[in-house]
Amino acid sequence: MSRPSVSNDNPYSEALFKTLKYRPEYPLQPFSTLAEARAWVTDFVAWYNLEHRHSSIHFVTPEQRHNGQDQAILNVRKVTYCAAKEANPKRWSKDIRNWEWRAEVFLNPDKPSTPPANCTSMSAH
Repeated sequence: MSRPSVSNDNPYSEALFKTLKYRPEYPLQPFSTLAEARAWVTDFVAWYNLEHRHSSIHFVTPEQRHNGQDQAILNVRKVTYCAAKEANPKRWSKDIRNWEWRAEVFLNPDKPSTPPANCTSMSAH
């Protein structure tokens, strides 16, 4: 359990605990055995790494990120979004979502000083 007002709690583990606790499968009652708890956590970790798309890495899974598949996925998404915006610009009040790949990821990143590349700059890539 997290401790309120403790400044040295790890924010990454706190974020993981929140994700864990808000899963629909999160048990309402304590586990009956250690083996039951381990089985539940094993299933959660598999879902977290293989299925859950993380917002901080632009909605790819950790497995896709670690296997180096994320850059290609993000490039395809950017092309797809740009094509959708070009086909129906009235649906877009602003530019497309930022699908630029990031080498480093932070829980609370600073705001970028330069805007991300948009559809008009795609020819530069």
